[in-house]
Amino acid sequence: MHLTRQVITAVMLAAVISGGALGKVKIEKTNYGQYGNVTRLTNGTVDVMVTTDFGPRIIYYGFCGGLNILGELPANESVKTEFGEWRPYGGHRLWAAPEAMPRSYWPDNDPVKVEQVDDSTVRFIPPLEAGTNLQKAITVTLSSSGTEVTLEHTITNKGIWPVELACWALTIMNGGGVTIFPQEPFKPHGEVLLPARPLVLWNYTDMTDPRWTFGRLYVQLRTDASRDFAQKVGAAVKAGWAAYLRDGLFFVKRFTYQGDATYPDYGCNFETFTKGTFMEVESLGPLRRVEPDASVTHTEKWFLFKNVKVGDTEESLDAAISPLVDQTK
Repeated sequence: MHLTRQVITAVMLAAVISGGALGKVKIEKTNYGQYGNVTRLTNGTVDVMVTTDFGPRIIYYGFCGGLNILGELPANESVKTEFGEWRPYGGHRLWAAPEAMPRSYWPDNDPVKVEQVDDSTVRFIPPLEAGTNLQKAITVTLSSSGTEVTLEHTITNKGIWPVELACWALTIMNGGGVTIFPQEPFKPHGEVLLPARPLVLWNYTDMTDPRWTFGRLYVQLRTDASRDFAQKVGAAVKAGWAAYLRDGLFFVKRFTYQGDATYPDYGCNFETFTKGTFMEVESLGPLRRVEPDASVTHTEKWFLFKNVKVGDTEESLDAAISPLVDQTK
């Protein structure tokens, strides 16, 4: 088969537009607004940007030239702790669960070490947390095509005593959308005797709040700028996925559930939190006893779809998103 000159030209042009050869990932240092220096990974379909002056934070994930599905927060927002000022910044970060003050809020405001692992993978290593003796790292791999991103979160105990912790992967979303996570498959009373899974509430969780929808198939939590007070819920999500939908952009986060493992917060491998326009979609690994110089890891996979229309009912929502979630398996 012989390609015409027009076809060859079109292929070459597509390669230029995508930032490199077709089917390849381009990795480069660039600048992203208030966040300064970032490492950008692109495959011509989606861009992923990770901060290197602080963090690390995965601060951008979106279709090339399109809307960022991740949230970006003002740089002056902070939480004061005995360790210093911790800043949320936005985007995706790695913490150690269970949450504790001040341990969880170790300031990550210093430059990050960047290691390119291969042609599509970069590891981001912040300085050792002197106050906790924890060494964190996030390894980001962008697929050569499509939207798939793999995040490997690692925490190493650099202290002299064992510690019990879990990797906690928290993603701040671009406000104005809705978090969606699946219920366990519905079965009529009498068909099964034992409970399906834990659904965990915080002291400030109000199940009458209109931001919640507890459906037969899904639980949904919406942002609402007029409601500047917090809501949170956690669950054992055995299906291993949760999603966020905003203006037709459908973000899917995949993670694992191990039935024989112990998870933080009464058994949660997933949690979601909102306050005003703020939204977090969070996954957690199992609790582990981590010996000195040992590590624990937790992996997420991200996917992004556009022009997703879900209608006004749970049935239409299910019809729209189920085929997309199936594609991420």
